[in-house]
Amino acid sequence: MSSAQPWLYALFAASVGILMVGAGLGSGGLIAAGTVLLSFATSTLSAPFRFVPLLVAPLIFAASSTLTGMTLPLADLLGLLLAAAALLLFLHRDHTHRRERDMRRKVLGALKDGSRTLSEARDADAIIRAGVSTLDHLQVAPNIAFIAYRRGTPHILAARGAYEPLLDRPIHPGTGDSHGVEADHWVSGEALRLLRSTQRVQEHVVYVHGHSGIQLGVLILTRPENRPFDEQEINVIESFARLLGAQLGQWQAIRDLRDANELTLRSLGAALEQRDDDTGGHTLRVVALSVRLARLLGWTEEQVQALRWGAYLHDLGKLAIPDGILHKRGPLTPEERRVIQGHSVLGYDMLQDLHFLPAETLDLVRFHHERWDGTGYPSGLSGASIPATARLFSIVDVFDALTSARPYKAAWTRTRALAEIRAQSGRQFDPDMVAAFLALMVEEDEAVLVHA
Repeated sequence: MSSAQPWLYALFAASVGILMVGAGLGSGGLIAAGTVLLSFATSTLSAPFRFVPLLVAPLIFAASSTLTGMTLPLADLLGLLLAAAALLLFLHRDHTHRRERDMRRKVLGALKDGSRTLSEARDADAIIRAGVSTLDHLQVAPNIAFIAYRRGTPHILAARGAYEPLLDRPIHPGTGDSHGVEADHWVSGEALRLLRSTQRVQEHVVYVHGHSGIQLGVLILTRPENRPFDEQEINVIESFARLLGAQLGQWQAIRDLRDANELTLRSLGAALEQRDDDTGGHTLRVVALSVRLARLLGWTEEQVQALRWGAYLHDLGKLAIPDGILHKRGPLTPEERRVIQGHSVLGYDMLQDLHFLPAETLDLVRFHHERWDGTGYPSGLSGASIPATARLFSIVDVFDALTSARPYKAAWTRTRALAEIRAQSGRQFDPDMVAAFLALMVEEDEAVLVHA
């Protein structure tokens, strides 16, 4: 009993006193009254203790009858039995309602924590881990596993309890089995057999589906005690499985859209290259080198993606440049140079309707010809005011241009081009990024020597 409810102590003491007086007087009525009061006094205790008054009352009644020779008429005895039965039903209903309240409280708590972790998840594996963590907070089963296919083989991707040591473990068909369909039930059977029989006395398996009904994985819950999953628990588990499936399905749809965007932008970059670069390969080279440099600098995958997309599209504005200027073999006039320099703003304007492009991608397209000392174009930005994607890409773009043959120049050697990049540190390029770029080039040279 809680110290915040002192009236329960008084009720408990009063009921015990009434029981003692009833026993001493041999009064069945007082014994019955004391039993009812004692039941209310112990109603906040756990299940076994709340039923103690129903056991105590018959013992006191029997002892009182023996000591005092009290006998009750049949009608009074039946009345006592009916009162005890009614009290038993009350306690049972109270116990059921208490379990329902506890489950609702757990569900609300799990939803609160789960919604936060699910919203913060950035990939499928993080969503799965958040979902299993949410189920774990419900305390419906100590052993939980989520299994899904990775690289053609089912793996345990998230786990709790006895399944935790098996995390990331692949699951293969048993000896003599031959299965090739992801929806086959052999996966859950093999996963259950990974636990000792004492750890899976009771089990429940739920298949997780996305919006289109595609199976995305399977949830397995087991208990070591022989207590079957009741209807309420199963409903809650399956509700969370649907929530998890919806979240995974949404992420998969976003991933598919992103992959489609990636392919589209890559194809567009290749098409642009055919118009501006007779030798070919410039776009793929600057994309690959930019991504390596960004990862060396510790950029997030979101930043790397924005950089990569910008690298695909950096010369989009050249579509609007007349061929006579774009492919001119001799020196450009000041007016022609002004037209060429306008391609960065033209490309930026062309991309305004592609709302899925992040701001960092658009920044690269518009500002990749800015210079650290402020003498670049189109806006004359300087220093750190130049967006990071544009600062990084400008180094890679110039390096590739220097080391590639063009109609108006021969290709520079790698050594000469790196010397020029170093010389432009703090003038054309961000000094910190130049240092990282030169370090990356040294790593590549060393790798070539090792494999030579």
